[in-house]
Amino acid sequence: MQSVPGILARMSDPLLDAIEINPARAATAAIIWLHGLGADGHDFEPLIPQLGIVEALGVRVLLPHAPRLPVTVNGGMVMPAWYDIRGPDFGHGEDADGIHASARRLEALIERETARGISTDRIVLAGFSQGGAIVLHTGLRHTGRLGGILALSTYLPLADTLPVERSAANADIPIMLAHGEQDPLIPLALASASRDRLQALGYRVDWRTYLMPHAVCPAEVGDIREWLHAVLQN
Repeated sequence: MQSVPGILARMSDPLLDAIEINPARAATAAIIWLHGLGADGHDFEPLIPQLGIVEALGVRVLLPHAPRLPVTVNGGMVMPAWYDIRGPDFGHGEDADGIHASARRLEALIERETARGISTDRIVLAGFSQGGAIVLHTGLRHTGRLGGILALSTYLPLADTLPVERSAANADIPIMLAHGEQDPLIPLALASASRDRLQALGYRVDWRTYLMPHAVCPAEVGDIREWLHAVLQN
């Protein structure tokens, strides 16, 4: 579909359905932002104006909706999910097939942006919780140089395969990891272990923690804004 500058638009094609926020001028960068389990693309829509990136930096923001899947840990309930969660221990029994399927969906959105004239090094992948896990998994394996990875309240999935699957193109990609010190869903210890694994592989990780649960707080929003402006400044 043809985008309408300055307003929200819907994408309805074989790609994931998504909310799209465009600057009035031609976009020169893009952020693809994945929501968490049980939410949808609207979840982070109110946050985008607070970041001051759309008009100031010419950024197109895509907020895709995850497909609806049965989630084992929630009694098999069907809900928006990027992959199944089989138990409370995120490091065991991971849904590799589901993670790979969502990675392919994200890759298709990246390809769509490059086809619309955005260089891959001007594309930032962002995500919260499950969405953050998918952007970490996908971004570190993407064959083209990306602009950055913003992963909030999440962890590194399929971590054991990363050393052999990672892409040299993104060996020094800017990464911001942020987590709540009181997160009851994804423990801070799991997030910090993910940070340590990334740093052991040589990745540059901007690590932030906040006195909050599984959420986003105002101080974090300010840090995200600062980080995005640093990554996306022309």
